[in-house]
Amino acid sequence: MDVLVIAVSALIASGLTLFSGFGLGTILTPVFALFFPVATAVAMTAVVHLANNLFKIGLVGRDASWPVVMRFGLPAALAAMLGASALATVSGLAPWHVYEWLGRTHAITPVKAVIGVVIAAFALLELSPTFARLAFSPRWLAVGGLISGFFGGLSGNQGALRSAFLVKAGLSKEAYVGTSAVCAVVVDVTRLLVYGLAWQASGAQALDSHARFTVAVATLSAFAGAYAGKRLLKKVTLRWVERTVATLMVLVGAGLASGLL
Repeated sequence: MDVLVIAVSALIASGLTLFSGFGLGTILTPVFALFFPVATAVAMTAVVHLANNLFKIGLVGRDASWPVVMRFGLPAALAAMLGASALATVSGLAPWHVYEWLGRTHAITPVKAVIGVVIAAFALLELSPTFARLAFSPRWLAVGGLISGFFGGLSGNQGALRSAFLVKAGLSKEAYVGTSAVCAVVVDVTRLLVYGLAWQASGAQALDSHARFTVAVATLSAFAGAYAGKRLLKKVTLRWVERTVATLMVLVGAGLASGLL
């Protein structure tokens, strides 16, 4: 059941990235977190996100603006290391509170609280009309890379912030998509390296066959969603979809932060 839910979510999320502000990682991270430990969910989402953006680079990577990649992507990579390290740190902290509810034991842990709050905050942020209109001058590209990269490393939520800083960089549509994909790959590769080193240092076991299969299925579903999304979603009232997804993400974020999930 978990594979099916994640596959369908990846399919829908990938399609939504073509038509709304929601990023693949923003939607997929909380879904993975329903079935796997939070830190593992963030890392698994990163693999799917990386594969999806490599696919995009294969299509439009030649149009990327490398000067913008250098100004935005390099600071983003450095900040992603800090964000990923922060995730590794909070993942090892003891629960803040353990309680009983409805006959089950629940724990409020630092990592669930942090990721839950970030998920809910980004869901509300990306739904905000004010944020949708937000755009920064190109002189702030390095700062934008730092902010976007940090949250990318911490929770995988980077697309909305990246868009806000790249949209005014003077890029054509093709160059914007290509540049965004390259910057995303830079962040994903960096954070996955840090996740891997932290995982190895903690002595944790590698992902089992079921987890690897789930990631593979989610990746293929994301490819299918990107390919078929336009045909499937153009008949749907997008604002209603965005509000529904945002509400579900806020609920999942609250559930994680409170220890219920």
